[in-house]
Amino acid sequence: MADMTGNRITLTVPGMGSDHCAGIVRKTLERLEGVGEIHTNIASHRVSVAVDTEGPDGEALKRAVEGAGYDVAAVGGDTGQQHIRLTVPGMGSDHCAGIIRSTLERLDGIEAIDTNIASHQVKVTVAANGPDGDSLKHAVEGAGYDVAAVQGETEEADTEADAEIEEAYLGQARKRLIIAAVPTTLIMLLMMPHMFWQPIPGYLTIIAVLAFPVVFLYGGVATHRSSWRSLKNGTFNMDVLISMGSLPPYLIGLIGFVYPMTSFIEMAATIMTFHLLGRYLEALAKGRASQAIRRLLTLGAKTARVEREGEEVEVPVKELAPGDIMVVRPGDKVPTDGEVVEGESHLDESIATGESVPVYKSTGDSVIGATINKEGRLRVKATRVGGDTFLSQVVRLIDQAQGSRVPIQEFADRMTGRFVPAVLAIALVSLVAWALAPDALRPILDWGATFLPWVNPEAAVPVLAILAAIAVLVIACPCALGLATPTALMVGSGIGAERGILIRSGEAIQTFKDVTVMVLDKTGTITRGEPKLTDVVAAEGVDDSDLLRLAASVENASEHPIARAIVEGARERDVPPGEVNEFRSTGARGVSGKVGEQRVLIGNRRLLDEEGVTGLEALDDAIQALEDKGRTVVIVAADGQARGLVAVADTLKEESHEAIRGMHELGLHVVMITGDNERAARAVAEEVGIDEVQAGVLPEGKVDAIRKLQEKHGNHVAMVGDGINDAPALTQANVGIAIGAGADVAIEAADVTLVRGELTGVVEAMHLSRATFSKIVQNLIWASAYNVAAIPIAAVGLLHPMIGVIAMTTSSLSVIGNSLLLKRRYARTQPKGEPS
Repeated sequence: MADMTGNRITLTVPGMGSDHCAGIVRKTLERLEGVGEIHTNIASHRVSVAVDTEGPDGEALKRAVEGAGYDVAAVGGDTGQQHIRLTVPGMGSDHCAGIIRSTLERLDGIEAIDTNIASHQVKVTVAANGPDGDSLKHAVEGAGYDVAAVQGETEEADTEADAEIEEAYLGQARKRLIIAAVPTTLIMLLMMPHMFWQPIPGYLTIIAVLAFPVVFLYGGVATHRSSWRSLKNGTFNMDVLISMGSLPPYLIGLIGFVYPMTSFIEMAATIMTFHLLGRYLEALAKGRASQAIRRLLTLGAKTARVEREGEEVEVPVKELAPGDIMVVRPGDKVPTDGEVVEGESHLDESIATGESVPVYKSTGDSVIGATINKEGRLRVKATRVGGDTFLSQVVRLIDQAQGSRVPIQEFADRMTGRFVPAVLAIALVSLVAWALAPDALRPILDWGATFLPWVNPEAAVPVLAILAAIAVLVIACPCALGLATPTALMVGSGIGAERGILIRSGEAIQTFKDVTVMVLDKTGTITRGEPKLTDVVAAEGVDDSDLLRLAASVENASEHPIARAIVEGARERDVPPGEVNEFRSTGARGVSGKVGEQRVLIGNRRLLDEEGVTGLEALDDAIQALEDKGRTVVIVAADGQARGLVAVADTLKEESHEAIRGMHELGLHVVMITGDNERAARAVAEEVGIDEVQAGVLPEGKVDAIRKLQEKHGNHVAMVGDGINDAPALTQANVGIAIGAGADVAIEAADVTLVRGELTGVVEAMHLSRATFSKIVQNLIWASAYNVAAIPIAAVGLLHPMIGVIAMTTSSLSVIGNSLLLKRRYARTQPKGEPS
């Protein structure tokens, strides 16, 4: 639901103990008039409700929740809420995000938590008496994650600072990898001749010294610190597995100084190095996956030329205010959203629309910040600045989408939440089983040794037990499962933004793929929303051009939309309007005037009958035929004699045929809902091939119409609209799609926004949502199947820990790589000419 201004009321609902209960409470409250955004927190059993100034009070909300079967223990105002933003560079997967969420939810006064692994941001809504930023930072660090920055609600997101934090984190990961990789490479080079050719004197001492900085110092210290914090906090992150997989082998390997045994020190160094390599490669790959939002953040102009006291002054864009007159020269970027007050030019708007063809702009036209002026000099009045600009809204929408959660993700969350403790238990069971019953398990090794070169059935029992336990620990990293959903969302939402399709949430992607009914508004969606001259029918003996000249000459004195359409249509046909005298309007029925020596009357049949015009009967069939096509017909008469007809209509958008054909190819039932009369609606529907028409529907009736379609077809109804009156219906639909050229309120109410304003974007958006969801499912299947298959193999001793850590890294990278394949799929049709 759209957020609303007003107060926030907090309800404490002790019985709300699951997402299922929270869903029931949300749906109950959403039925009330004046209720806006609702946040539920099952950890604190609180419901935070935004209510309009004229909306329900706390008691009304309490009665509604109690009516749904849940007791309300307390009702309180929440006007003192704070919003605190933490930057957590190490939060690299949903598993990490889940640990941070569960840690913060333990604190009193936490209302809502939004995590976004694409931007490494945690946004926390805190009650008036809740914890401050330092307390939140301390809690997150206690869970094993460093916090790079803390910002309050009054501070704007500093994109440059965020980029610096990301770059510093990547640089730190690179440095740790290099420091670990150099000694580990030396260890590998020494291990080969020592094992296969000639024992090296002092070998154990050399590798113990080389591996020490890898496992204990700069290479591994961050991992061990994170895992220790995590264990103290009672949350188990993936670093626990790596610490358990690297520390014991190193320490056990030291026994070799006093008792001859197989060395495990090489394994400890290799496991830590491959873990650090995986972290670095993940950071690089995820940077590629989320590059769309980064590119958008850098596309805006940094400075603007503004007119101050008659002079042009260059100022930072941050200092612009609404009403400032900006001077945009050829080749410049438009500094912020505005309106052209002087000049004409073509603007490259591909950043906003994905359309590479420059758009003509002149006085009165609106322009978008960050678009590029191609040739003319423009004076532009700033209308929106800062966080209100189109670019800022797009960034916010993508950020919202990338940080959102897909319903299918609950499966992965349930798995990863209990995953690490389960793995630790399995590793312990494997260790004990090998120690107590090696003879029962050794036949498995005999079989495996026939095709796996690293399996040694003759090894000592303690060695086999340690290898199996460590292999379980390192192979079972849940990173791939935690990356499955967010990486696909990052790539999908980024592709959409580049193509002028803004998908607000992950939930919309999952819902969109199941849509079976597409509801279209007519005016402004299927049609242009403005009348256009379509037909000129002259009476016998009258020339078409003469008829059109008479009509255009009289209508040129009128400001009525139909009159303007006739005049513009005449000019397009090279028939300029002439002079008119004695112009007179008869309200909605028609106009009259003198053109040369002829008295011309233009209007409907009733007006011309009253005026005694002759020859109307000969035009009746033509009038009927045009009205059957949904045209608005006006009759032209001169000196009391009917001279012919001109017809106007709200013409179809060029892409409407193609778009609706594409919807049918997707198997959609297409419905048009309009306030127009039945005949006009049917004419448009037949022309473009719409399956069902509901005409004469008032704005307030659209919500009921959507609801009835949902009852008939199930909750698989999407709606496309562009006007203020469409906003309630867009919210009622399972997926609301706003044409971007329409009203802001419609865009805010929608789940998907088509910036270009073209109906074909609906088909493209549906293809993109299906492809993105398909990637999510593929990633989840691969990641979960990998863990389910790999853990038993490791537990019985068939998987060497070094192979396991390589496979773990490969698994995470394969999930990211699979998500990035979405880009290749859309590369062939990627709009060209984007500003770099």
